[in-house]
Amino acid sequence: MRVLVTGASGMLGRGVATALSARGDDVTTFQRRPAGVPCARQVLGSVDDPAAVAAATADQDAVVHLAAKVSFAGDPADFERVNVEGTRLLLDAARSAGASRFVLVSSPSVAHTGTSIVGDGARTATPELARGSYARTKAAAELAALAADAPGFAVVAVRPHIVWGPGDTQLVQRVVDRAAAGRLPILDSGAALIDTTYVDNAVSAIVAALDRAEEVRGEAFVVTNGEPRPVAELIAGMCRAAGVAPPAWSVPGALARAAGAVVERLWAVRPGVDEPPMTRFLAEQLSTAHWFDLRRTREALRWEPAVSLDEGFARLATHYRAHEVA
Repeated sequence: MRVLVTGASGMLGRGVATALSARGDDVTTFQRRPAGVPCARQVLGSVDDPAAVAAATADQDAVVHLAAKVSFAGDPADFERVNVEGTRLLLDAARSAGASRFVLVSSPSVAHTGTSIVGDGARTATPELARGSYARTKAAAELAALAADAPGFAVVAVRPHIVWGPGDTQLVQRVVDRAAAGRLPILDSGAALIDTTYVDNAVSAIVAALDRAEEVRGEAFVVTNGEPRPVAELIAGMCRAAGVAPPAWSVPGALARAAGAVVERLWAVRPGVDEPPMTRFLAEQLSTAHWFDLRRTREALRWEPAVSLDEGFARLATHYRAHEVA
């Protein structure tokens, strides 16, 4: 099968492209900077560039779309252009090119309204209630993608939750760096139960959705390890794997949410070079429960997470030890 994978310069996109190539698929990657996926053809460009999108989708049988603007802050127009308009452009180009399968990699945040999630499945995406520009535009993109499902063009959405693993710069390295600098608090008692997803499990779920797109078309599926843990325990596991002391101080969640609102206003006027230290969405994620019921995902995709959290932390520690030696 000829498969286009967008966003392959990121950890998850690279993992999906590598897995498909390793099993014998003819893989093309499409992203703004080189991805370095072995045996894959590469197209450089942005999903909001019609010419680049047309070149990337030409002669493809299927598309796995991971490229997105992912941030806690930024110009809302940038999120709209990349996440919503880019997805629509890719959908149109894929159909015109004759692709028959389209897997959108979405996020559980598309249905998160700021309160605890306790054992929910894949609720319908709600752009009007989603928290922040990223979640709002990903929700709109998911609705647009699922609405495009039609005979001869099977569309599936997969929502991996908090993906992490060796080489992760989006979550793990930021957690480690902020903990090492003493700038990472635990909110409340750190007891809120949250689901996360080891990267290999997210990869295998996305591949399963691609393979079964005709059977599960028009649906969205939440993907996690199925092992909810207290948020303080998860953060401590990442820190210890990197040889860094876990956070030893705490802040009330309500205070963090209030501080996040202030930071967001300041960031809108004078953004920093990295992610803001706190936002309302981030405070909610760190202080409220969010874990999911995977029964529909397991049944429909015929998929099970193969790497446990404890094994994932062991692999993460091995990665950091090897990095120290290098």
